[in-house]
Amino acid sequence: MSPSPSGNASTVMQTIIFYLSEHPSIVGFRWSDSLCWGSSWSFLFSAIALYIVFSLFLHFSLALLLRRGQRVPLGPLPAIHSLSLSLISATIFTGILLSAATEIKETRWFWRRSKTPLQWLLCFPLGTRPSGRVFFWSYVFYLSRFLHMLRTIFGILRRRKFALSQVFYHSMSTFMSFLWLEFSQSFQVLAIMFTTLAYSVMYGHKFWTAIGARGACFGFVLNCQIVLFGCNLVCHVGVLLMHFFKGGCNGIGAWVLNSVLNGAILLLFINFYLREYFGKKKRVKGNPSSQNLKSN
Repeated sequence: MSPSPSGNASTVMQTIIFYLSEHPSIVGFRWSDSLCWGSSWSFLFSAIALYIVFSLFLHFSLALLLRRGQRVPLGPLPAIHSLSLSLISATIFTGILLSAATEIKETRWFWRRSKTPLQWLLCFPLGTRPSGRVFFWSYVFYLSRFLHMLRTIFGILRRRKFALSQVFYHSMSTFMSFLWLEFSQSFQVLAIMFTTLAYSVMYGHKFWTAIGARGACFGFVLNCQIVLFGCNLVCHVGVLLMHFFKGGCNGIGAWVLNSVLNGAILLLFINFYLREYFGKKKRVKGNPSSQNLKSN
C-alpha cells in the first residue's frame, strides 16, 4: 500500500523544519572569532577595503584597455547570479522564520509577562547573546552580503560605470549585518525577514527578465525597495519606543549606528530615485515618438 499524499507532505515538511531550524549546527550555533569564518573586525574591514579597491581598479583598468562604449560579455553569469541570490534569500527567509517561531515557543516563558512575540522580534531582552537559531541565520545573511558585492563587478564589466552609491550600499549593508551579530542587536530578525523576502522577489524577477522575458524591471525593483525601506522605518520607530518604555533593548548602541547608516542609504536612494524619475520625464518630453510607440 502506497503512502498517502498527506503523509508524504508531512514528512517533507518535517525534513524542511529539521534542516532549517532543528539541525544541531543551527541549534548549537555561537558567534565567535574562533568558530565562525569572517567574524573578526580585521576581516570585515579588510574585505570591504578589498571590495572597494578592486572595484576601482577594475573600472580604471577597463577604461585604459577597452575602447569607449566597448563592454565585456558576461553570458549567463548575471542570470545565474540573480537566481542564486533569489534562492539563497528565500532559504534564509524560511530558515529565520521557522527559527524565530521555535525560539519564541521555547523561551516565551522567560519573558512573556513583559513582552509579546512582536515586541521580542523588535527588542531583544538585555543580556541576549549571539547564539542559537536566529543568529545562525543572521550569520548566513552576513555571509550572503559578500555575494551581493558581485553585482558591482558585473555592473562595471557590462556598463563600464563605477556606481559609488552601489558600492556604499553593499559596504554599509555588510558592516551593519556584522554589527547585528557582534552586539546581538535588536530588530535584526525582522530586518532579515523583510530584506530576504524582498531580495527573493527582486532577484527572481531579474533572473526572469535576464533569460528572455524582456521587460523593464527597474520599476518593479524600485517599488520593492520602497516597500523595504518603509517597513524598516516603521520598525526602527518601534525599537525606539520599546527601548524607552519597556526597560531597554539589547545592542541599542549598535542600533543607533545602524539607524544613521540606514538614513545615509535612504538619502542616496531618494537622490537616485529623483534623478531617474526626472531624467525619464525629460527623455519622454524630448522624444514624443516614444509615447506613440508605447501606446501602440
